[in-house]
Amino acid sequence: MGANRGRRVAIVGGGIAGLTAAICFARTGASVDVYEQAPELREVGAGLQITPNGAAVLAALGLSEKSDHLALRAQAVVPTDAMSGRAIARFDLTGLAGQPYRFFHRADLLDILANAATSAGARIHTGMKVETVGVDHSVTFTDGHSIRADLLVGADGLHSRVRPVLNGAADPFFTGQVAWRSVVAAKDAPAEARIWMAPKAHVVTYPLIGGRLNVVAVQERDAWAAEGWNFFDDPSEPQKAFADCAPELRDILGRMQTTRLWGLFRHPVARQWWGQGAAILGDAAHPTLPFLAQGANLALEDAWVLASACDAAADLNSGLVRYQAARRDRVTRAIEAANANARNYHLTGARRWAAHRALGVIGAVAPSAFLSRLSWLYDHDVTAALPMDLTRA
Repeated sequence: MGANRGRRVAIVGGGIAGLTAAICFARTGASVDVYEQAPELREVGAGLQITPNGAAVLAALGLSEKSDHLALRAQAVVPTDAMSGRAIARFDLTGLAGQPYRFFHRADLLDILANAATSAGARIHTGMKVETVGVDHSVTFTDGHSIRADLLVGADGLHSRVRPVLNGAADPFFTGQVAWRSVVAAKDAPAEARIWMAPKAHVVTYPLIGGRLNVVAVQERDAWAAEGWNFFDDPSEPQKAFADCAPELRDILGRMQTTRLWGLFRHPVARQWWGQGAAILGDAAHPTLPFLAQGANLALEDAWVLASACDAAADLNSGLVRYQAARRDRVTRAIEAANANARNYHLTGARRWAAHRALGVIGAVAPSAFLSRLSWLYDHDVTAALPMDLTRA
């Protein structure tokens, strides 16, 4: 039997990281409670890309079939000149090793994970807003309820209450970029992620089930915007920001009924991911800019590795040491790659022309070379590297 059997695990945060951790710990025999501050588990108006490395975790959890019912299998990535609307190249995703690349609506993935967590025996408590996290890793909620567990897992995102207990306070800095997110109507859109690159701005679009298109538009600007996804903005703002772009892109942005604006901030990767009987994962440990589509995928990986490392260690802290050692370098590399994309998508002048020309040549002569640069990311399977027995719930 693994070491997780009989352990009491309290998870703060009912997002992708927290629910995946709940499944993994519950299926290895732990007693699991998830505490989510929202009154219900929900996500409005947001798509996400689950790449093969994240899909490997879903497959190991037996969730591939449900994923295929609620997501689209991606066919290609298409870098596009946003000014002319011309496709610069097309990179086929169907030949990637391992699991398929999928486009999800975040709410659908949350439903899959929440159902799997409760089926495994995890208890999900909503409306539980954290008041304090003690140095002993006890948690008190605003309703006065307090908890202690063998392991406290901070899966509470960008504004984590658990992270500063382990690391102290750390102020992020504004990157000088803002992003708008929306979902618009779209019929018969090809299963492709298009990256519409403009000077000092870009838009990413990809389809979702149900005749919808996920849209994320990013612009460089000096004006600060709040960090988070829940600030509404007037759809005319992104429409004005891309008013000089190609008609097809303007048409997509013109279909926005509502949009949410958030400022993009860069956070350091947490120095310490664990303490005596506590750990952080996902955005609580390493907030990631949305330029490599890895936030959800790294959260899935974190959850598996945390549960697996703990299950393999009778001494919990030894498992937590192994967890951080297995994750920190990989996550740091992914974040650096995302930061590089933030620059490459927004080139101007001669550098922009040269980069687009080079990308077109690669797409025509050696298209596999483009995606092979990401083989270290997409081909990695944490479930093979750190296997665990999920049959002990």
